[in-house]
Amino acid sequence: MMHSDLEDIERLEKLEEIILELKEFAQAGAIIIVEGRKDEGSLRYLGINGDFQFASQQPLLDLTDSLSKTGKDIVLLTDWDKRGSLVARKIVKHLSAYGIVPNTEIRLRLRSLSKKRIKDIESLNNYVNKLRYEIHGIMRF
Repeated sequence: MMHSDLEDIERLEKLEEIILELKEFAQAGAIIIVEGRKDEGSLRYLGINGDFQFASQQPLLDLTDSLSKTGKDIVLLTDWDKRGSLVARKIVKHLSAYGIVPNTEIRLRLRSLSKKRIKDIESLNNYVNKLRYEIHGIMRF
């Protein structure tokens, strides 16, 4: 094992659990909302292959209207900077008008595990791979 502290080991374990959880959501047909293509690329690199929709490519009212008609679970993964948080709040508000509650808990867990280190989904794969390398000496599983 390479040099790393217990906090990083625990952080990586929790991040790996979230990645697994996201894979399961994606396999079950959930729609994952990200802000842009780089966010999608980061998640796909981590092995999360699902139905991604972009909060940045259409008005949020149009996005939430189309989401409301799918009948699928929705996982909200906007960035945890000011803009991403604002977008997340607006999407939650718009979906609530349809009686839909998206999963925001995964986003909150990612934010708390990586705050001060990264602030967006786009950086997640590099951050996870850096931790994997520091702890296990390998880049990918």
